[in-house]
Amino acid sequence: MTWSAKQYTMFEQQRTRPVRDLVAAIPNMVVRTAVDLGCGPGNSTQVLAERFPLAQVTGMDSSDDMLDDARKRLPALNFELADIGAWSPSQTFDVILANASLQWLPNHATLYPHLVDQLSPGGTLAVQTPDNLNEPAHRLAREVAADGPWAAKNGAFQHNERHSASYYYELLSKHCSTVDVWRTTYQHPLADHAAVVEWFKGSGLRPFLAPLTDSEKAAFLQEYQARITQAYPALDDGTVLLPFPRLFIIATR
Repeated sequence: MTWSAKQYTMFEQQRTRPVRDLVAAIPNMVVRTAVDLGCGPGNSTQVLAERFPLAQVTGMDSSDDMLDDARKRLPALNFELADIGAWSPSQTFDVILANASLQWLPNHATLYPHLVDQLSPGGTLAVQTPDNLNEPAHRLAREVAADGPWAAKNGAFQHNERHSASYYYELLSKHCSTVDVWRTTYQHPLADHAAVVEWFKGSGLRPFLAPLTDSEKAAFLQEYQARITQAYPALDDGTVLLPFPRLFIIATR
């Protein structure tokens, strides 16, 4: 399953707004070292570097395509190819940012405390994860995957962990001095129903489309868009409002 920086950045403005809200909530502190885990094309890394201009900022991602875009965007910063699920650095960090990345990883009961352990004393873990698996866009993707002739190819796919705000609060409170958790639903205006499909082609649809042939992908997307059109009524001008809930965590060691 590969990532496409071009596909992901089609909606960069909308995708960057949550990380701006997240980084703005990091407590005012002296930050010498900061890392962006799952940095993607560098839009989140740029927000982090702008907030802490004196810090040594590093971006990490498992996708060469994403890192190529990130390096072009921010040539002065350091970007590394890495599996953030197995990340075990030789140094600690004042800020660890994980924007829309940890939802792809399992074992949150151990992953989140492990990330806290990589913080300097008084350091902050800042996490944003989509909280939308029960939204129509995801529910319909699962239904199309199960209903079509490609069902056998999608049968083994399971979404990784997503938990409630109370779960993460309780988990991190055992390891941190303060934990702040909140949920925001963004209302993204998209041009039409085809734009909704394009949005999820860059994220949530990837695991479903990855095992399909080109003709199967086209048929899958046609059926998915038909169902999206029913689930998200267009406004009078054709605009489609896409509700997108996200969970935010600021945890200070």
